[in-house]
Amino acid sequence: MSRKLQKIVTDIKESGQANLTRLTVLKKWFEAPHRVLSFGMFIAGQALRHAPEATGEAAELFRVAHDLLADVDILDPGIPRADATGLHDRLKAFQNEHQHVHWTSVRLIRNHNLFLVESGLDLYLRHGNSPADSYRLAAAYCEHYNPGYGNGLNGPSVQRIEEIAGFVRVVEAYEPTGPAHEGRPVWTVDQIAAASREE
Repeated sequence: MSRKLQKIVTDIKESGQANLTRLTVLKKWFEAPHRVLSFGMFIAGQALRHAPEATGEAAELFRVAHDLLADVDILDPGIPRADATGLHDRLKAFQNEHQHVHWTSVRLIRNHNLFLVESGLDLYLRHGNSPADSYRLAAAYCEHYNPGYGNGLNGPSVQRIEEIAGFVRVVEAYEPTGPAHEGRPVWTVDQIAAASREE
């Protein structure tokens, strides 16, 4: 899987962009439920790492999320369900404004990183039963708007796809069927990010 993701990165570097649907290659990989749980926590942690300075209620939500997710083992995220649910509900309530557009209601997202934390917690709380939702979270994490190409995979998407590829390599190496499952180390978001940079 990491080779397929690296091919997307190469194509972006060569042509300047790639279609967002290229990330659908992840759907099959996400059919293993434990991967979905881990991915939800990984993206939530990455969103916290990438978040700019915030103020007011947003800053408080980032602090609570950081306290909950700090040092969580991404491969076995034993976060208390009540704590995860409480934070998820607060995040959803924080960005619960909707606008009617062309006969439908659209949720307004003003803080993308808090939305990614909320979405990651949502995957975790639903016990990872949706490869399609995992793909959508990957797409939301990697998508970038560029005036020359529109929305899709371009520019900053490269780093984010490489981060996901690093996550994939760690999961495949240490999952229950992987060669290093016995006595495996704890893998936090920061450790996976550092390993991705070393590749």
